[in-house]
Amino acid sequence: MSAQPLKGIRVLDLSRVLAGPWCGQQLADLGAEVIKIERPGRGDDTRAWGPPWLAGTEESAYYLSANRGKASVAIDIAAPEGQRLVRELAQHCDVVLENFKVGGLKRYGLDYESLSADKPDLIYCSITGFGQDGPYAHRAGYDFMIQGMGGLMSLTGQPDDVPGGGPVKVGVAFADIFTGMYAANAILAALLQRARTGEGAHIDLALLDVQVSVLANQAMNYLCSGQAPQRLGNAHPNIVPYQAFATADGHLILAVGNDAQFQRFCEVAGCTALARDARFATNAARVKHREALIPELEAIFSTRGSADWLAALEAVGVPCGPINNLQQVFDDPQVRDRGLQLHRPHPQAGSVALVGNPIRFDGQALNAPTAPPTLGEQTDPVLKRLLGLSEAERQQLRKIGVTA
Repeated sequence: MSAQPLKGIRVLDLSRVLAGPWCGQQLADLGAEVIKIERPGRGDDTRAWGPPWLAGTEESAYYLSANRGKASVAIDIAAPEGQRLVRELAQHCDVVLENFKVGGLKRYGLDYESLSADKPDLIYCSITGFGQDGPYAHRAGYDFMIQGMGGLMSLTGQPDDVPGGGPVKVGVAFADIFTGMYAANAILAALLQRARTGEGAHIDLALLDVQVSVLANQAMNYLCSGQAPQRLGNAHPNIVPYQAFATADGHLILAVGNDAQFQRFCEVAGCTALARDARFATNAARVKHREALIPELEAIFSTRGSADWLAALEAVGVPCGPINNLQQVFDDPQVRDRGLQLHRPHPQAGSVALVGNPIRFDGQALNAPTAPPTLGEQTDPVLKRLLGLSEAERQQLRKIGVTA
């Protein structure tokens, strides 16, 4: 059995789509019990975000990506009786996770102030586009627009003056994923604080805040220089050569991290004169003279195939790699060895392939043991176990449409 560092922690997950569910899945993989509250009949919006679908089901691949290990409880929180059920469930939980618009849960009595009044040690994590305050607080925020507003798209893509130039978003929901991970990190810190002080917390996480924070070195490039970095395609603003190159039969990535690696590259490539050239002898000089060096390297790489280059460079410890499609990724022997594709039983499909959690504890992978739940799959057992509702009470709730 894998390590379960969060065993005994219970999370009430009121979130949907990606940032919140990604956080909930991370907590489930770490061993927490995560109860996902969904709207009867519809559930999480992403259940309908297909194709593709899991074969033999109506479950979208998108939904399956972020909901492993959870229990789905279908409750209509717009109904007063549904609100009462969720409030009662919250009293049995350590953490509440939500991503409604600012103030959206107050009318249901499910906001932090309402729930913490009855449970002062509750940890309540709110994820929004722009945070709980500020001029944009009441606006909706979506990953794509946040990538644009938060500066990422000004850095991603080819320069404007080359064919195909212009801003490009990252191919996965970058801001959502990072926000989910920051949320999980903050919740873990709040749990540690609660263990020390007995106090709960209200965590305020905004997609825009996260996007700006993870600009990392590019943000500091601006803050230190006063000059806004520009799009460089696959090149790096601070390291040269550190980019993709076309070979005789494809492409590869060269990631030279220091001057010794550049010298070894030049020996393998048969261009030692470049390593001796004062314009290229140090990384700072190579960055300054990027426009002179890169065409030289492009011509050199075009003379040999990718496999030939990769073998030769790897042999002398020069960092390099292929540009794989996803079939090649999951066929890669390293990816296979690390168990990054896993399978879980599924009540409709028989089995579902999922992407594994990268965290390992003492050599053990941390992956929740159950597949993403079907809509309302655990409604009855959760309401019976935590709230003590009888069969007759549960049947009545289903009859009036409060649960499913």
